[in-house]
Amino acid sequence: VQLQASGGGLVQPGGSLRLSCEVSGLSLQYYHIAWFRQAPGKEREGVSCVRPGRGGTDSAESVKGRFIASRDDAKKMGYLEMVSLRPEDTAVYYCAVKYFASTSNGYDYWGHGTLVTVSS
Repeated sequence: VQLQASGGGLVQPGGSLRLSCEVSGLSLQYYHIAWFRQAPGKEREGVSCVRPGRGGTDSAESVKGRFIASRDDAKKMGYLEMVSLRPEDTAVYYCAVKYFASTSNGYDYWGHGTLVTVSS
């Protein structure tokens, strides 16, 4: 199983980015897809996730209304659409997947991160 996150970069405050997560080696339609981030000197935090099936989403309060996760199971891709970016959104962003029937608190597979820097 491999997850490859991409799309990070330098963006000005108020700008937008779309992160992508390419998943291989599993049937993505059975998995939750989540995005996490870790800023320098801070703990990793959950950002947004999209559930399998109907694709309902949840987002952290800090990004609600600005970030949203989505998915395209046919392409085996997950996405994180980010708008109105703020300097405090600067972090390494990671995608992860979790089997829908898993009883574990953690996620099953993780990708390498992609750096998002919000700065003027």
